[in-house]
Amino acid sequence: MKRIVVVAAAAGLGLAGLGATSAQAQGPTAGSAGAFDPAAVKWHACPADFVKTVHDLYDVLYPVSKIVQCAELQVPLDYAKPKGKKITLQLTRTPHTGKGAAKGDIVVNPGGPGGGGALFGPRVFAQNSAPMREAFNVIGFDPRGVGMSVPALSCDPDYTNAPRPDYGTGDRKSVDIWLKKAKGYADACKKADKIGLLDHIKTVDSVNDVESIRKALGNKKLDWYGASYGTYLGSTYATLYPKKVGRMVLDGNVGPSDVWYDANLNQDVAFDENIEYYFGWIAKYDSVYHLGTKQSDVRQYFYRLRAHLKNEPVYFKDPDSGQTLAVGPDELTDTIQNAAYRRSQAVWHGYAAGLSALKAGNTAAFAQTFGAQTTGGADDNGYAVYDAVQCTDVQWPLSWKKWQRDNEKINKKHPFLTWGNAWYNAPCLYWPAKAGKPVDVGRTKDLPKNILLFQSTADAATPYAGALEMQRRLKGSHLVVQDGDRTHCIVHRGSAAVDAYFDAYFLKGELPGKPTVHVPQLGDPTPPSGASAKTLAGTGILENDVIR
Repeated sequence: MKRIVVVAAAAGLGLAGLGATSAQAQGPTAGSAGAFDPAAVKWHACPADFVKTVHDLYDVLYPVSKIVQCAELQVPLDYAKPKGKKITLQLTRTPHTGKGAAKGDIVVNPGGPGGGGALFGPRVFAQNSAPMREAFNVIGFDPRGVGMSVPALSCDPDYTNAPRPDYGTGDRKSVDIWLKKAKGYADACKKADKIGLLDHIKTVDSVNDVESIRKALGNKKLDWYGASYGTYLGSTYATLYPKKVGRMVLDGNVGPSDVWYDANLNQDVAFDENIEYYFGWIAKYDSVYHLGTKQSDVRQYFYRLRAHLKNEPVYFKDPDSGQTLAVGPDELTDTIQNAAYRRSQAVWHGYAAGLSALKAGNTAAFAQTFGAQTTGGADDNGYAVYDAVQCTDVQWPLSWKKWQRDNEKINKKHPFLTWGNAWYNAPCLYWPAKAGKPVDVGRTKDLPKNILLFQSTADAATPYAGALEMQRRLKGSHLVVQDGDRTHCIVHRGSAAVDAYFDAYFLKGELPGKPTVHVPQLGDPTPPSGASAKTLAGTGILENDVIR
């Protein structure tokens, strides 16, 4: 799930949901992709600006910008009316480098919902091992409503202008302000929807799109890699189209029973635990960051700073761009959340250095690390689609009293993310499209027995319990567990043991020897050699680094 402010990267998985009994899984019907035959994909050169973006982000790993291709695929807005209005999905292919025919096409999804996959395709290819690049094409796609797909949903680009109102602690003032903002955003999405997309953007609609992609590629089976929300999308596909699944990897698994309201509440606890661990890491390197020698010192500094920013946000005008950045309590929380999302040197050192810079009086470095623009709006496409999918996958609680009670209870012990996460999802209280019922994941007689799951035990965005549930539902599946690691999604995150299982599965069809296998964590990063509080502060963290 992406957080509201995209100054560095987005935060958690998609969250919400009553946790009610799921609808019985249905096989393909007249309202599914089974009734639609798409045109074959026609690949062509990608737009120059897209190629430049690919080059800037990924060519340091492999020159994917030189080989990536694009295509557009028309699919029905409403699969119950396959001859009716069409929308367009943007696809990419990064072709295999080996001689002869490719071993297959791996279709990939980065999560969200609302995450753009056209760029994710070349990223996965660039991170793949040489044997994987030689063997497989990687197919990325922007889901309906996202990115370069047409139409792309945007509701209110000014919604994230900084500094935003303090998330608060459930107090009457902040509740009144944020309920009004949430309703305004939902109303704006209704106004922005010109073709009825909001009624046809559930996970099941995207599952049918994935089936259309499989057909358009001319493949008998779907090979799939899904991260975060992409695990829910993939497992739903496997339930509705079980006989069409080839090889499927699910990385950072959503607990299907928690779709979606309960999943948010579970996240609040997990992110709080991870940020507390991060505060302890900063304290361990007090000689670098000077924020305190104990975890409690750093924690106190952070929460005092958050309270101070509520009344006195930090502003900085960039002398080169002329853009003014601001950091209030929301911007600080949303950005540093990435440290609880992924354990890496760049992320952990970058944010610690940003905090330390402010203590040393360097407001410019602090604002460049945590700030968001004050005017001019921002791209809200990912957030708009996140809401559009999550608010209609399942009916959210419509009683604010329930939201208030549940969030107040969690906030007492886990205050880091709780109210920010509540307001992130609050438009679902007012969403202008009818909610459906989620598919009962795994409930099908033809479920494939070869699905491979990956999970770290301290993943905050998709807590470990969700992976265990996913494995129980997907009977016969295998699970690779990285014990103690605090990273969301673990394939291509630096573990040779994890990536070896990934490669063996796709290249040889080999599953781990046991239903569940454990690999060691990578361990905590250390500050860069010779690091000081000035080393990375203000340089920003690549969105690419924590995209899922």
